[in-house]
Amino acid sequence: MKKLNNKWVRAAIPALLIHCSIGTVYCWSTFKESIANKIGMSSFSIGWAFSIAIFFLGMSAAFAGKMVEKDIHKSSLISCILFTLGMLGTGFFIQFTSGIIALIGIYLCYGCIMGIGLGIGYLTPVKTLMLWFSKQKGLATGISIMGFGLAKAIATPIMEMIQNNLGIEPMFYILGIIYFLMMLLGHFLLKKPDGWVEPNDDNKSFKPFEMFKNKTFLGIWLMFFINIHCGLALITYEKQILGVAFLGTSILTLVISIVPSITASFNALGRIGYSTISDKMKERNTVYKIIFITSIIITSIALFTFSITNGPKQLIFGIIVILLLIIINMGYGGGFSTLPTLLSERFGMEKISKIHGLTLSAWAIAGLTGNNMSELILNFSNNNYNYILVATLILYIIAMIICFTMVNRKRNN
Repeated sequence: MKKLNNKWVRAAIPALLIHCSIGTVYCWSTFKESIANKIGMSSFSIGWAFSIAIFFLGMSAAFAGKMVEKDIHKSSLISCILFTLGMLGTGFFIQFTSGIIALIGIYLCYGCIMGIGLGIGYLTPVKTLMLWFSKQKGLATGISIMGFGLAKAIATPIMEMIQNNLGIEPMFYILGIIYFLMMLLGHFLLKKPDGWVEPNDDNKSFKPFEMFKNKTFLGIWLMFFINIHCGLALITYEKQILGVAFLGTSILTLVISIVPSITASFNALGRIGYSTISDKMKERNTVYKIIFITSIIITSIALFTFSITNGPKQLIFGIIVILLLIIINMGYGGGFSTLPTLLSERFGMEKISKIHGLTLSAWAIAGLTGNNMSELILNFSNNNYNYILVATLILYIIAMIICFTMVNRKRNN
């Protein structure tokens, strides 16, 4: 049994099992239209289920930090049960109800119940990984959170196959059972290192609202929020943006079918790549500087070439748009994986689950604002995607200023 008591079996593998399951929340666009057609509701109204799921993910993580710190086995089991109930419940309401009843049921199951399971599950393995990989914290969090990003690339073709052959409801039932078994195995394997004892905590020393008075924490929260907000604003409209970029070209269909899988892979690559690189840096905040600077550069290039819409030059613009989506996806993923190690660098390891969970509240709010900002811009600009680039460019510049002014000073613990 001692051979099984190591950082891979007790931390990395269970983290991947949990995160590769819950990360399928990002497959939402794969079946959103099918759900809308099945229950007879608009795609826009159905789309709120995803926003609700992300909101509850962030907020449950923000409030579950105390429980996760105290008992990772309790939190991993709760996550497993709630995530599975959300999946199965969504399939139930799609199959047996329709209209507004089905919509409310999907909001409840996919949005609220599954969202809470997502938040608790996302937070649970992170501290354990950092304890086992004490000298490679970036690699550790990168492995786990890469699983969250890679889940979309792995699950999307499987979901499409099940949908095409069996239908939308069986997809939720089958995958719900599979993810339950994966997460349950992760629950049994997950274990903190021998000898680590959580310090006694009466919870009075950690005051969540007081944290927002800390300039460093507030800066990290704001730049994390902006990175997610801008990422969702572009990523959730990925296919539409590609459609505009390659409109009238002979490769439009091919691009729309292939590029999302490529960008999803780069999202996963950014999660493990940026965080692993941060282990070699004296200052982990440098990763965020790189993310924002590269995002500003590629968004500016795409913005200034947006007017090229015909002839051979359109293919050049299309290539720039693909690069834009690749770089944004990498930065989006890297921002997630570097966050826990940056927080531990600033505030120490003792209350990292609570602090990390509180920071994830930014994810909750960005889940409501990111794609809806793009929706509003398109409605008021007659579907001019140019304005989405303008808005995200301004926000990336603000994030870079915050990164250099509010989060730049390293704190010794």
